[in-house]
Amino acid sequence: MTAIRLAEDHWAAVLHDHWGIRAELSRLDGEYDLNYRALTPDGQGYILKAMRPGCVSELVDMQIAALAHLQNTDPGLPVPRTVAASNGELCLSLQDDTGEDRLVWVQTLLPGRCYAKSAPKSAELIREIGATLAGTTRALKDFVHPSLERRFKWDLMTADWITDDITCIADDSRQQVIAEICADFSSLKSQLDAQPRQAIHNDANDYNILVTGELSEPRVVSGLIDLGDMCAAPRICDLAIAAAYVVLDHPQPQRALAALVSGYHAVTPLTEEELGLLWPLLRMRLAVSVVNSTLEAKENPDDHYVTISQEPAWRFLGQPSEHPALITARLRATCGLTVVDGADRVLAYLETHSGDFFPLMGRDLTGFPMGSLSVEESTWPQNPFDMPLAEAAEVGHEFSGANGANWWLGYYREPRLIYTAPAFRKGEYLASDRRTVHLAVDVFAPAGQSLHAPLAGEVQVVEDRANHLDYGGVVILKHHTDSGDAFYTLYGHLDPECCTRLSVGDKIAKGAPFCQLGTADQNGGWAPHVHFQLALSTEGIEADWPGVADPDDLALWTALCPNPAPLLNLSAAQVSYQPTDKSTVLAGRRAHFGGNLSLTYRDPVMLLRGWKHHLFDEWGRPYLDAYNNVPHVGHAHPRIQAAAADQLKRMNSNTRYLHPAQTAFAEKILSKMPDHLEVCFFVNSGTEANELALRLARAHTGAKGMVTPDHGYHGNTTGAIDISAYKFNAKGGVGPSGWVELVEVADDYRGTYGRDDPQCAQKYADLVDPAIAKLQASGHGVAGFIAETFPSVGGQIIPPKGYLPAVYEKIRAAGGICIADEVQTGLGRLGDYYFGFEHQGAAPDIVVLGKPIGNGHPLGVLVTTRAIADSFAQGPEFFSTFGGSTLSCRIGTEVLNIVDDEGLQENARQRGADLLNGLRDLQSRHQAIGDVRGMGLFIGVELIRTDGSEASEICAYVKNRMRDHRILIGSEGPKDNILKIRPPLTIDAEGIEMILKTLDSILSELSDS
Repeated sequence: MTAIRLAEDHWAAVLHDHWGIRAELSRLDGEYDLNYRALTPDGQGYILKAMRPGCVSELVDMQIAALAHLQNTDPGLPVPRTVAASNGELCLSLQDDTGEDRLVWVQTLLPGRCYAKSAPKSAELIREIGATLAGTTRALKDFVHPSLERRFKWDLMTADWITDDITCIADDSRQQVIAEICADFSSLKSQLDAQPRQAIHNDANDYNILVTGELSEPRVVSGLIDLGDMCAAPRICDLAIAAAYVVLDHPQPQRALAALVSGYHAVTPLTEEELGLLWPLLRMRLAVSVVNSTLEAKENPDDHYVTISQEPAWRFLGQPSEHPALITARLRATCGLTVVDGADRVLAYLETHSGDFFPLMGRDLTGFPMGSLSVEESTWPQNPFDMPLAEAAEVGHEFSGANGANWWLGYYREPRLIYTAPAFRKGEYLASDRRTVHLAVDVFAPAGQSLHAPLAGEVQVVEDRANHLDYGGVVILKHHTDSGDAFYTLYGHLDPECCTRLSVGDKIAKGAPFCQLGTADQNGGWAPHVHFQLALSTEGIEADWPGVADPDDLALWTALCPNPAPLLNLSAAQVSYQPTDKSTVLAGRRAHFGGNLSLTYRDPVMLLRGWKHHLFDEWGRPYLDAYNNVPHVGHAHPRIQAAAADQLKRMNSNTRYLHPAQTAFAEKILSKMPDHLEVCFFVNSGTEANELALRLARAHTGAKGMVTPDHGYHGNTTGAIDISAYKFNAKGGVGPSGWVELVEVADDYRGTYGRDDPQCAQKYADLVDPAIAKLQASGHGVAGFIAETFPSVGGQIIPPKGYLPAVYEKIRAAGGICIADEVQTGLGRLGDYYFGFEHQGAAPDIVVLGKPIGNGHPLGVLVTTRAIADSFAQGPEFFSTFGGSTLSCRIGTEVLNIVDDEGLQENARQRGADLLNGLRDLQSRHQAIGDVRGMGLFIGVELIRTDGSEASEICAYVKNRMRDHRILIGSEGPKDNILKIRPPLTIDAEGIEMILKTLDSILSELSDS
């Protein structure tokens, strides 16, 4: 028996003998003391704490008293309770297994896992951590105990003890980092010493915070434990310690810090002075941690606990961060405080004097029209990732007029997609965060127009930023209010001639002309205008002002760079953009649409623009579209736009009249089909095409009965639903019709016959025989067999090769015809094959095409043999008012041409192979992936539980977490446990990499959830 097991048995006996609790014990990590989790047979949990030998009783007494105080002051706080021993004592002196005396006490076990091992670390959870810590601090405010007044290494008030031990850090660059942190701490020490002191937890690190919540459940703080480092200190020290661990390895540490502070401030309001101390104290805590762990590691090289936080701390301390002034400004804005000292006075001054400032352009701007360049109301630029100079020079010409003579104003706080230069991106992918929200007011006017100083100022910056889509000539002026508070104005896109006339320090009188608008070849490439921006401080941004902000950072940037309307003698409301509110749209949808019209994702997205395989929401946030197969050749393809616009300029009619576009479309489609398929019918959707296929089958065979795989989907009309088990067998569905027989889907992963069976294709095909017999016996006969060639809603199934030819042979022998529904799989999506039936080596009698063939335009096509078409022609006239319209034919032909011209089938093959290989690598590393299947860009990932059963809950979690990372994927399958990945065929290697890296990260969260 091991020493560990002997110790556990010893303490289990102690727990039973002295507390009357029989339990199984397991050792927990601890720096000095012994901690055991104790679980009883009936599910009760406790923590047995055996203090290090020599521990003074006053330290334990302080913790016990503090827990009792917290329970009495705020019973809702998630802290443990002390359990009295059988003799009524709360702490006993007992011997350990080696005979040494230890102070022993017992607490209740709180549910959850430590925050360090919990995922995801959402802003909501971090805010709750802040609120919990604030509630604890508030409850401890009047707690007193003699042991609080102690000096030890974890007291942040005396953290400068590490100054003498910096040399233990061997790496010179790291040693320099610690030295700088210590210098910053020294500079604020007197300010810290002046803060009020009280009892604080003093160790709310990521292992002392417990969290509950599984998968899609909300994460909730369930415990704040371990009061062993309590002391008396300013409350900001408590928050700084928690913050030091919240930021570690967080992908957005500044936002995490802001969320923590927001939660804390909502419960216990903070002051501007405290917020100014937070960042240097956070860094000092991490400095203490790494110095201490380095010293401890030398003394205890085999103890992993002492180095548990060192590498994450070094990663954080070694990475670039925002300027400390900006960090403090962000925190002040988050708390609703003045963003910088004097900001409230400056804003009051501007409001008071608005109307008295000299007109910026030398004339009153009140009557000039507003023009929107927003995501919602504008289509600038065509490609939101690349705006050439020629296009930038024309931005807003719909407002400026043909010769650019019309004056107009651009909105403040308007999300725009025109900021395409790499400098506006904030991550490695096109779908990463980007800056889109305009922080100025634009005045568009002819080049050469003079600008006048609204009030007296001094030149702070004058330079020419000639890079593509930069400012061109730019001037920054510094101003003062009557009471001496400073603020700043920026004027961008100027004629750089100002650089030859102005110098830093020059005084500019109120109303003096000091610069002029530049032409497109002078001002960064833009249509002539001035970008007029106000800032309340330049500390941290100095001369490199961001004129555009990330929509998720607006709390900071709209506070630091407020609406400059008062300086233009305009009302703020006139020039402030108000985007459509997503919640209002959602409420309207619920009010006006049916309840069974579903929305994807727990937090629905509102998407207003697209380009290739990306979409953009109302704030310009980009999303990688790995789900929508309808925009087959990509969102907003310019060739489709041009074809549609050209045809609408001419005429749009139907097939009762001759038009070359109709036959051109038919010929293009037939060029991709087997020779026996000769006749096209044009309709409006895949649903209508499948409905028509039923009519053709009945007309040709004289029978009505249909055979179809289970869980298939062929459309939403009455007839199409009758052959769609996905719909008629769903909750509230109409159930099966007597003339439809279902057969098992040929799923060689989860079906009756698996991939290891060389005869599985034939065995699945043989399941058709009883269905045929039943239809014949019932008098319905066999009109045909219809299937999604590769079942999509059934779970992205790739039937075993040879399945369809065997089924088709049986159906034809029974007098039926064979219908291939290629809506999901056709037109090159499969990479190696243009249609799924080619992979199967099958020759269908009817092929149905839908959504992708119109790239979003309503269009469906049915292609069949001459014989079947002739049989149908014996009945009444067939006519579809909009099916085969000249517009639809032009668009459909263009889609097929684009697939060929841009090599999109080959792209589907290459990118699909990359994605499948990457997914199979993930499968080897993540138990939750049961199967990876697909072809080209038609891919399914089946998620399973540890017992192999369908993991619907995991699938929902992963799908929504991918959306959180701005990747859109879907889910399918009878149990909705299969991730469906079907991006537009334009997806590139970057998009594939983003899918794989993000999915890997999210699947890694499962072990923590």
